[in-house]
Amino acid sequence: MTDQLPNIDFEHFSKLDLRVATVTACEAHPNADKLLKVTLDDGTPEGRQVCAGIKAWYDPASLVGRQVVIVANLEPRTLRGEISQGMILAASEVTGEGDEREVRVVSIDGTVAPGSRVS
Repeated sequence: MTDQLPNIDFEHFSKLDLRVATVTACEAHPNADKLLKVTLDDGTPEGRQVCAGIKAWYDPASLVGRQVVIVANLEPRTLRGEISQGMILAASEVTGEGDEREVRVVSIDGTVAPGSRVS
């Protein structure tokens, strides 16, 4: 296991809104080498857009249709001119010297309704 962060109490953990979202579209971010611009069905009428730093590990087309886990209540921010309304969770493993690593998005086993809570 890598460096572990300090423990938090349940109250802090319960403030995270983890949800299932389905990737409906994905493309390379127009102004960033490492980002993908991901459109998600998160169970809301308008859906949301997230910018994810996973371009080195994923072809955009391979993500379309996948169900991923997102942090839904992360404050939106603009990344290189594009709004990011949350974060796609991913696991990261160092596989070689320096910064060489493998990254895998956290996905759902089976299918659930977009917007379903993850706990």
